[in-house]
Amino acid sequence: MLKNKTIAFLGAGSMAEAMISGIVKSGLMPASHVIATNKSNVDRLNDLKNKYGIKGIQRDQLNMKEVDIIILAMKPKDIDAALDSLKDEISPNHVIVSVLAGISTARMEEGLPEGQQVLRVMPNTSSMLQESATAVAGGRYVSMDTVLEIKHLLSAIGEVYLIDEKQMDIFTGIAGSGPAYFYYLMEHIEKVGQQEGLDKETARNIGAQTILGAARMMLEQSDSPTELRKKVTSPNGTTAAGLEALRENGGGTAISEAVKSAARKSEEISAKFEKQLVVQ
Repeated sequence: MLKNKTIAFLGAGSMAEAMISGIVKSGLMPASHVIATNKSNVDRLNDLKNKYGIKGIQRDQLNMKEVDIIILAMKPKDIDAALDSLKDEISPNHVIVSVLAGISTARMEEGLPEGQQVLRVMPNTSSMLQESATAVAGGRYVSMDTVLEIKHLLSAIGEVYLIDEKQMDIFTGIAGSGPAYFYYLMEHIEKVGQQEGLDKETARNIGAQTILGAARMMLEQSDSPTELRKKVTSPNGTTAAGLEALRENGGGTAISEAVKSAARKSEEISAKFEKQLVVQ
């Protein structure tokens, strides 16, 4: 049971905080069983302790014998140093979970003891509100029981999807980077609302509620996106005019290219790290 286990974050940045916030709010694990670590930023650790009631210690003070699940949440460039520091501290019972973009399970397995259970996950920053879309891909040695346990843990921060690791790049393009696309859309909605006389807060709230409502329609109705779009589009009406403007200005192409560009970048980052693995 997760309530009896302890989880340690190696790295205490924004993604670690988003996950910590969701886990603590869910009650899935006691806050006292969640540990945040970093190398030397004591102020950051104290901030997380005060906000969430968790433990915050420097990395060299962490006793791995007291930890069950280790979340790798440092910068990707620090992965080799992190794996090197872990390999002599961990046992086969430890589960290693990485949230690092571009770092494959094979890369992690190469730097850890033979047979170590490793998973790669991709949450997004909506974890803080327990509304993340999170992907999970297991390594060669991970058991299905462990996969399901980590899926259950990550359900504390939103919806979880089990995928093949080769699908992680496109998942990154859609969900990992996706919140930024909607924030970018909201920037423009807010701006044009102000230009037409709405105050900033009202324009923001109208746009955000509209996105929220549309998202719930997608999740709770069986209709496809195309069918839902057609239902709100009367011939020669206001919605039709808006959609035509989107088409004329390349709206659909822009959305598609945003997802594909982010996915390609994820693939490039992965290839870079894999190349380094081969060289070593």
